[in-house]
Amino acid sequence: MNQRAAGGANAACLMGCNVRLDWMIRLAGMIGIGLLTTACAALPEVRYLSSSLVAPANPTVTNAQGTLSAKKSNSLLARRWRNSHVDVAALAALEEAATGNPLIAGNKVTLLYDGPQTMAAMIEAISAAKDHINLETYIFDQDELGIRFADLLMARQRAGVQVNIIYDSVGTIGTPQAFFDRMRDAGIHLLAFNPVNPLKLVGPWEPNNRDHRKILVVDGVVAFTGGVNISSTYANSSLFRSKARRDAKVGWRDTHIKVEGPAVAALQWIFLDNWASQKSPDLPDSNFFPPLKEAGDKLVRVLASEPDGDHEIYKAYILAIQEAKKTVHITCAYFVPDAQILQALSDAAHRGVDVKIILPGVTDSGLVFHAAQSFYSEMLASGIKIYQLQIAVLHAKTAVIDKVWATVGSTNIDTRSFLHNNEINVVVFGDEFGNALENAFVEDLRYSVEITGEKWEQRPLGDRFKEWAARRLEYWL
Repeated sequence: MNQRAAGGANAACLMGCNVRLDWMIRLAGMIGIGLLTTACAALPEVRYLSSSLVAPANPTVTNAQGTLSAKKSNSLLARRWRNSHVDVAALAALEEAATGNPLIAGNKVTLLYDGPQTMAAMIEAISAAKDHINLETYIFDQDELGIRFADLLMARQRAGVQVNIIYDSVGTIGTPQAFFDRMRDAGIHLLAFNPVNPLKLVGPWEPNNRDHRKILVVDGVVAFTGGVNISSTYANSSLFRSKARRDAKVGWRDTHIKVEGPAVAALQWIFLDNWASQKSPDLPDSNFFPPLKEAGDKLVRVLASEPDGDHEIYKAYILAIQEAKKTVHITCAYFVPDAQILQALSDAAHRGVDVKIILPGVTDSGLVFHAAQSFYSEMLASGIKIYQLQIAVLHAKTAVIDKVWATVGSTNIDTRSFLHNNEINVVVFGDEFGNALENAFVEDLRYSVEITGEKWEQRPLGDRFKEWAARRLEYWL
């Protein structure tokens, strides 16, 4: 077996070993909820966002001492982007008008690639915890890595560190209740987000609304977020920047970040707000918001979205694409764009922006995979370049625009993420972080195959039918 075939076989095995019940639940939801609802929720009209917003004269910037004066904020932004080809301050002001969230200065943001690097960093932070650990995750598997993680959390709880966990009841539907009961018996506070069983609910039954966020906050001073769940799918490297053999066991390709500095308080607040939203018993007093010092020079905006909210992450994506001058580079695990996202990408390509999107070549969700492919012909005709990552299952959700606007988070570019999920993204402004994420994008291109229009039109009739069928269900995927 050649290297590519071996890698593909490993990826297929990986998918087979980790197939979730998500798609079955989604299918049941599509049928059941589709019959019960007379109309679908809709995203707001933001197609002309960049021309309709009234932006502040200067973006609001906060730091460890509070909100900066206009003079100090202007001085900081002028120094930071003096040589940029993009008016980043103007973009930041527009984004603030769209989302209502200020920039936060003085942060250190570390990119973490794949499971092993991410897990090592999170385990190190948890092991050093002294006051509290707040963990929010979509998936928490009872497998080798999940058990190791749970054992460590229980050990910290026994050592006097208060551990609080929010886990999604659909994302963990395959995890035995005894796994969580064991942690609860150790003193950990657990919250099953939006239980599927209506008898366990306090509020209304909304099974289509899920908590897809991944947040870890330790002692209120360090935080993590991105795409990585607690699962053995992350036990191995995806071969990203790896010297391992191509036929080695392959893990999922994902991206996470570690945040230190004033922005940690924003991530902490999002966790605590979500806990309260579920009408759960109050958490015991902890030092959730210790004084935070500046840890670096990164300017970030922390964006959280939820069903029936203000669609902050959606607006930020649309606006950044609309304002792009040279490049739009997106890496997305589940890509089923609505009309406005697709139009923004097409318009950018038509005005000469280099629009490249890396999508899965192998996947854990066949319905979403084929739904994404149903957009390929239209995207290719618009000048959007499409690449499919080979060997590893792609789970990252990142974007870098003009090498100065970059985001890492839990949000996929699909209706489910923007309308029905609790999601979180961190936007980082500046060329240093932008270039780092751009370099990661280029590295992923090395392991990807470009889909050309000529090649795409030669695909089998069976694939076309799957695309057509999946497209009919795009709202529910």
